Amino acid sequence: MQFGFGVGPDTSWMRKELTDIGLEELKTPEDVDKAMTDYDKGTMLLAINSVCGCAAGNARPGLAIALEKSEHKPDHLVTVFAGQDKDATARAREYFSEYPPSSPAFAYFVDGKVKAMIPRHRIEGRTREEVAQDLLTVFDAFVREEG
Repeated sequence: MQFGFGVGPDTSWMRKELTDIGLEELKTPEDVDKAMTDYDKGTMLLAINSVCGCAAGNARPGLAIALEKSEHKPDHLVTVFAGQDKDATARAREYFSEYPPSSPAFAYFVDGKVKAMIPRHRIEGRTREEVAQDLLTVFDAFVREEG
């Protein structure tokens, strides 16, 4: 049990689950803008992390499964943490404002434009394998032709 003023739960392990599989954390609005500028060519997956049970049980493990199985991984993998890095999350959501705020969630970009969204209602109440399959479907749908 944690006690203290202004001390919340330790989320470092929740962050580590994503950084360990190759996602870059975006902790500030400037980090988000830089990623959106630097990664505006190719494909990018933005994972909106969360402290909720469906993030721990389905979203993060589902992403790990999808990345392990995929032949078509996104060129860039980034994450913001809803409820923790609030300004970064708000800025990230500006890049796909046509979708209602949702966490956990996944936004998939091609050449800087959002092309697919997997919101919380496609994560919560489903298995990690089902979430992984949704991600694999998105990865495969936007395979870029070489040449």
